[in-house]
Amino acid sequence: MSEDKHTEWKESWGDEHLKVICAFANAQGGVLEIGKNDKGQFVGLSAASASKLLEKLPNKINAVLGIIPEIDHIKETGKSLLQIKVKSYKNPISYKGRFYYRSGSTNQELRGNELFDFLLGKMGRSWDGVTVPRASIDELDSEVLAKFRKLAVDSKRLPEDILEESNEELIKKQLKLTEDNALKRAAILLFHPDPEKYVTGAFIKIGYFQDDAEVLFHDEVQGDLFTQVRETMKLLLTKYLKAFISYKGLYRVESYPVPESALREALINAVVHRNYGSGAPIQIRVYPDKIIFGNTCRLPSGWTVKDLTSKKQSEPYNPDIARVFFWANMIETWGRGIIQMQKACVAYGAPEPKIGGSESHIHVEFKNHEADMAEKLAKKAVLEKKPLKTPIKTPIETPIKTPIKILKILALNPNITIPELAQQIGKSESATWRTVRKLQKEGRLKRVGSKKGGHWEVVKKDEK
Repeated sequence: MSEDKHTEWKESWGDEHLKVICAFANAQGGVLEIGKNDKGQFVGLSAASASKLLEKLPNKINAVLGIIPEIDHIKETGKSLLQIKVKSYKNPISYKGRFYYRSGSTNQELRGNELFDFLLGKMGRSWDGVTVPRASIDELDSEVLAKFRKLAVDSKRLPEDILEESNEELIKKQLKLTEDNALKRAAILLFHPDPEKYVTGAFIKIGYFQDDAEVLFHDEVQGDLFTQVRETMKLLLTKYLKAFISYKGLYRVESYPVPESALREALINAVVHRNYGSGAPIQIRVYPDKIIFGNTCRLPSGWTVKDLTSKKQSEPYNPDIARVFFWANMIETWGRGIIQMQKACVAYGAPEPKIGGSESHIHVEFKNHEADMAEKLAKKAVLEKKPLKTPIKTPIETPIKTPIKILKILALNPNITIPELAQQIGKSESATWRTVRKLQKEGRLKRVGSKKGGHWEVVKKDEK
């Protein structure tokens, strides 16, 4: 038996315990028991002490916190126990000008973005529904809006009338992404060509890691949220993941270690439900044996990570963004994303993704079962007497020193520029140039064509 998010014990009363009552009132409610030690064992109060507290506490709590909890008096073996039962309040409750919130068995003072989000929630507002007075509809990308219109009409989730509406009519009347003629944050993220102008960290970061200590190469995907989803999927499938080729009749089939539909669902979930107020980008870490999607978030009040895989009604942290993605036919129904990921992996023969994190951060881990896939495809090829092609789109697997790292990157991307190469290996441009020239002198690398229009060619050992 231990304290939890709904229970706390105190041997005696002290006015500092008003913080506990404040925290319960701002969260899901709870019971403060006076007369138990920190192990939950009954120690009791004297009859005189209990009588004084029964008279004092209702007035004290009401005067300081503005609420009136229920107080039960329980007598046992000549001693007393007081149970202060606190309900959850829709309006924010403060203690001496500070706001406390029950998290697990602790009482946390809310500050900064956490306090801002808390107060917004108590007012029935969401982070993506806050306006950005400086931004105008003219700044939004007309091409992205046009693509959205087509997606929404083709899926029959919005009427064809929107094809004739101006951008202003679409944003204001149909999507309701303004308030008092000011754009909401959701509109900026969804349709602005550079949302980072107004929202710090509104991009996606992808990296390929040999291990947790060494990143081989990385990319940042910026732009509106629709572009971020599209370009990130493209990078994952063409640069970061290894596909195996098999044949079905005359047709070539590319098989990835994780089903595309599951990757797409994980990506869209991260984009839609991310806590953009944190300033931290979505991070996708690709390893030789796994892929991890990580993003900051705010779980609904009372939820734990386990609830994400339950059938609870979804409560999107960014309801305006989620609604627009639904109209664009990019999400089916709110609350089923993780279950759909799991089903897609099982149907594909891949392990189910692992969901972990906390109230403020979620990560989804896919196990890369390419070794199992290679074995299955090899057996199939033998049975069908067909050759098994080697993997394509192979990321760098065994970097050790800078020259080897450079050769492997150039083998993957022969058109890369020196500044881009320097950024990927984490070296200066001058140091990168020195290593490249050395590789050229050793005959391990050559430049084909001009400086601007040419490309790099890694020399194989048997070509030397």
